Amino acid sequence: MKQTVTSLYDTYDDAVAAAGALAEAGIPISDISIISNNADNRSERTHHAADDAKKGAGIGAAVGAGLGAAVGGIGGLLNGLGVMALPGVGPVVAAGWLAATEVGAAGGAVIAGAAGGLVGMLTSAGAPERDANIYAEGVRRGGTLVAARVADAQAPIAHEILQRYRCVDPMVRAAAYRESGWSSFDENAPVYSPEQIAEERARYGKDRM
Repeated sequence: MKQTVTSLYDTYDDAVAAAGALAEAGIPISDISIISNNADNRSERTHHAADDAKKGAGIGAAVGAGLGAAVGGIGGLLNGLGVMALPGVGPVVAAGWLAATEVGAAGGAVIAGAAGGLVGMLTSAGAPERDANIYAEGVRRGGTLVAARVADAQAPIAHEILQRYRCVDPMVRAAAYRESGWSSFDENAPVYSPEQIAEERARYGKDRM
């Protein structure tokens, strides 16, 4: 049987590095997914950087060392990134099985608006509702989510890999959110501006594992 392992990152580069490490450990690209807040128009810059890397022309700043280490493993996944809109989150760039399931696609790029929400997407994939709310809020505030479908025997290794790359401790982050009055993800909440996202990243960066 398979289960879903998921982790949240404050920086896109950390998430890409983690996804690449999963691929290098033998987890198929078709079983890895990335969903990232697109407040800084990351989609276009990521496509250019991935193309440069495949041509041997160097790595763009948007992808950084993460793609440099893993381009052989996840270049195809990143080239499949497309833009979708999530309720309460706003525009995200997403690729892989998790995002494709949401829009009813067979796989690869996501270019349509999502009919449902990120919490539902995660819980349908097997994430506990509590964790799904924290992850969705994290993406809303500028984070990047990595999710992988793995065999039960691979799950401990996948968890360990995801934790190598300064992932967010969900319990610590949830406690910090609650201090400001947050209780759960709200699809009707205002979308964060790029300025608010920059403030969030500066505020919570120290919480990363």
